[in-house]
Amino acid sequence: MFGQYKKIRNEWVGVLTGKGLTYGGSLARTEATGFGLCYFTNEMLAANGTSFKGKTVLISGSGNVAIYACVKATEYGAKVVAMSDSNGYIYDKNGIDIAAVKDIKEVRRGRIKEYLTVHPEAEYHEGCKGIWTIPCDIALPCATQNEIDGESAKILVKNGCKVVSEGANMPSTPEAIDTYLENGLLYGPAKAANAGGVATSGLEMSQNSMRYSWSFEEVDAKLHDIMRSIFKACDDAAKKYGMPGNYMAGANIAGFLKVAEAMKAQGNV
Repeated sequence: MFGQYKKIRNEWVGVLTGKGLTYGGSLARTEATGFGLCYFTNEMLAANGTSFKGKTVLISGSGNVAIYACVKATEYGAKVVAMSDSNGYIYDKNGIDIAAVKDIKEVRRGRIKEYLTVHPEAEYHEGCKGIWTIPCDIALPCATQNEIDGESAKILVKNGCKVVSEGANMPSTPEAIDTYLENGLLYGPAKAANAGGVATSGLEMSQNSMRYSWSFEEVDAKLHDIMRSIFKACDDAAKKYGMPGNYMAGANIAGFLKVAEAMKAQGNV
């Protein structure tokens, strides 16, 4: 994708991010948004006295974000029981076999229903909306915009969901968000929770500027620190302005203040 750009002498000069490794790309870029989502969510859980460990998780989607959110959530001790694509969703009560999903999606470029050829004990259902009817502790929407509406949010609440953290861009409708907040769910808004990909693009640009390549572990550690600091900014802002635990408000306030302070420092206000 194209990042920052400006017009110089009637020519557009851009910065290409998310590049292949052979021409300046960064290790961990593919995993970044999914890993970052779980790093943010883990911070949110820890701040509220809990963790991923032993939790049942739903993840919509089966692209890079969903796959690597599944990898990291599983590493944290959760059991991911459902994933989806644009045709439908799979439910595996024993826990998603992420190696099978990666083979289907990354190698064979197939459909999620092919999971049943490897795990016939699992279930496949046509359509995507039904994934949110599965009882869970944590929901990680990683597929598309507006995939959780008010009705689906109410079902999640009714079935015991306590956390929704967004890996896609604006996957929850305003009605869904109202439902989360009214029922006291921990809600990680996309503008904060899925910032890992953009953050790692920034790390990639830093490596390019230095003519240096960090190892996967170095990039991942820096990503983890960035997501930890993003959560802290949301948490601190929410507490400071009288809305502790409201990470949507915290993200909005922290983002506004960062831009406002930069504008003041540059004499634009």
